[in-house]
Amino acid sequence: MSERAGEQASLVEEHAAVLARLRAATDAIGEIGSRPDEQGVCEELAAFLCRHGYEAAAVDVRPEEGPGWARAAVAGDPKLVDRVEPRHDERAPRTYADVAPGGVAVRVVSAPLEWQGRVIASVSAVSARAAAPTEHETATVHDAARLAAVHLGHARRLSATERTAFHLQQALVAEPGRPHPNLEVAGRYLPVGARTLVGGDWFETVRLHFGRSLLVVGDVMGHGLDAAVDMNAYRSALRDVASTDLPPHRVLRQLDSVVADDGGLRPATCLLVQVDPARGAATFASAGHLPPVIFAADGSADLVELPVGPPLGTGVGGYEPVTRALAPSDTLVLFTDGLVERRGEDIDVSLARLSSLRLRPGSGPEELVEEVLQRLDAHHAEDDVAVLAARLRERHAP
Repeated sequence: MSERAGEQASLVEEHAAVLARLRAATDAIGEIGSRPDEQGVCEELAAFLCRHGYEAAAVDVRPEEGPGWARAAVAGDPKLVDRVEPRHDERAPRTYADVAPGGVAVRVVSAPLEWQGRVIASVSAVSARAAAPTEHETATVHDAARLAAVHLGHARRLSATERTAFHLQQALVAEPGRPHPNLEVAGRYLPVGARTLVGGDWFETVRLHFGRSLLVVGDVMGHGLDAAVDMNAYRSALRDVASTDLPPHRVLRQLDSVVADDGGLRPATCLLVQVDPARGAATFASAGHLPPVIFAADGSADLVELPVGPPLGTGVGGYEPVTRALAPSDTLVLFTDGLVERRGEDIDVSLARLSSLRLRPGSGPEELVEEVLQRLDAHHAEDDVAVLAARLRERHAP
């Protein structure tokens, strides 16, 4: 082959290598970062490298708090990375020789994942071929690591936001007001899914005059920190309006007007129940919310039929009260839609599932709430779940 022919062959080879690197970079954009969680990003990075020329890959992460490293993902032949010594603390990529179990000579391309000036992870791509990885093959690892670092940083930021929202909502929901001692209550809040995408579900109790208590459950539209903050605003506004001791439908009317005038809060559904133990009665009013259910002494369920007004924040008003008797043996249960709704299912079917439950007779509010959550598989619900149960506390003759 002439010198000129050799140069042309070399240029063709270089051109093909550059195109392969560009294709790999394009593939990386589509294959890394489709999952928004830290574990997902690490698994996608390792899998990508094994699809682009490496027999194995491992990703180690540095925890956000505390020392040390943890292996987050492995792809390809795990034996090739079991004893490979990662270069965690090096801020620059490098290629080095190592020996895998069985005396297999390997080449390792190691690259840091750096975000906001800090190395938060490290990737090791292992090649068992005799030839060392080319410049473009090692560049593929470096490019993928830089892309994954951005997604990993975003995943950590999202996780931190979700934790903040979760702790805020847990603190708020875990500390409702205290009803009168003549009312026994129990409440639960369950965030949806493993990633704790907190929403605006909440419940509240407000002590009124003459031994009455106001029970509240609401649901602000959306998820995340904004929904949790709006939920707190609704809760504060409700306490102020409820302190005027208006009937439930007028409380909703006032609250709707306050929120509509503010203009900065998301719409929300809300159900109010004013319980009067002295009369043995409960008065209900709904702003776009699902009806409550009353469990009798024998464990059977009865949905309370209510006229449903528009959600809060519209400024339309139009809320109507309904009053019905409440026996000492009855347990009233208020809930958000996550308890019953299932994707693709008509809401009437969802409510029928709840009303068909027959629980153990004689259960107190705490036991009843736990049984309802279990029977409806609420721990695997598709949305947040808030439940508030209340029962009149029986008076015992002196």
